[in-house]
Amino acid sequence: MSKAAFLREYKLVVVGGGGTLFKIAFVLPILFLIVDCSILARKVTPASVGKSALTIQFIQSHFVDEYDPTIEDSYRKQCVIDDEVALLDVLDTAGQEEYSAMREQYMRTGEGFLLVYSITSRNSFEEISTFHQQILRVKDKDYFPVIVVANKCDLEMERQVSGHEGRELAKSFGCRFIETSAKQRINVDEAFYNLVREIRRYNKEQQYGNRPSNGPGNNEFTDGTDENGGCCCVVM
Repeated sequence: MSKAAFLREYKLVVVGGGGTLFKIAFVLPILFLIVDCSILARKVTPASVGKSALTIQFIQSHFVDEYDPTIEDSYRKQCVIDDEVALLDVLDTAGQEEYSAMREQYMRTGEGFLLVYSITSRNSFEEISTFHQQILRVKDKDYFPVIVVANKCDLEMERQVSGHEGRELAKSFGCRFIETSAKQRINVDEAFYNLVREIRRYNKEQQYGNRPSNGPGNNEFTDGTDENGGCCCVVM
């Protein structure tokens, strides 16, 4: 029987730090991956960290400098991840504070999260821990698939958060770390693909009753600059 007959939906959420309380998550991009399963990815992150720019760069391969944070858009993209065809449906939702009541609803259904902050904003970086704690509380888990994403790595002269700090934060979560640039399309695909890989691994280990091997303290980390495109077992 074909893999299509066993399609399963996975939900990923991209969460990111930002300037306001709500920017506590790349709030709501949703991604559906279809392979032997379909994956739903969500983004929860403030406009200031480049949430929409990262999503549009991933889906449409071009950079948007300005974006209306009150607009909700959905996107679809077919790609191949580890030799498996995947159809991704991405929903980039409004990210203003008045929509924050929806945050837990998206977290509740998400199966993986991209925790996004801007290297030019220490405030957005400091919010990541809050997002992570909220995800674990909503999921009622000690560990859940997430990846810490440091966006705007092209703005090195404006950097407020070092790569070391980002890696240490990801290490404390037991997840992967990667630096991205929506503007220069650096590690954009890798961020999404690595999250899908983490979800697949997590679900497989859950299926066999094992604790995820990349739980806190058991992960390797990367900034996405290794010769294999940042796909090593890093921080989700």
